[in-house]
Amino acid sequence: MTPADLAALHARCFTTPRPWTEVEFAGFLADPLVFLLVEGDAGFLLGRAVAGEAELLTLAVAPEARRRGLGQRLVSRFLYQARLRGADSAFLEVAADNLAAQSLYVRAGFAPAGRRRGYYRAASGESLDALVLRRLLTDAAAAAST
Repeated sequence: MTPADLAALHARCFTTPRPWTEVEFAGFLADPLVFLLVEGDAGFLLGRAVAGEAELLTLAVAPEARRRGLGQRLVSRFLYQARLRGADSAFLEVAADNLAAQSLYVRAGFAPAGRRRGYYRAASGESLDALVLRRLLTDAAAAAST
């Protein structure tokens, strides 16, 4: 997927947080610490691994392709790639009102680690909290959640 493809799909999936632009995706893809995982043209995950920690930057699945396991596959692949890149833990931020995403991440072994108050701005101007979720990637933790 090109940066334009990523931006177009991201815009179909998000209003909060705001969708990322083609330029922003191009910047991420130019970073050697960032990795992109795709599921055809229906979904993608952008991650980063540095200094023993991995961050799930964003995950997007086309609305018509949801509830088919694409998100779960992408998260599993992210965890695998994070371990390959030397990460001992992984984290992400998710909008406090995005219950579907929270459920996906909890099923993948992530647990609440904090809250960032007012982290996101909705299209309406309302501020929304982000939940910080974290997961250990040690062999024992990985075996327990798969």
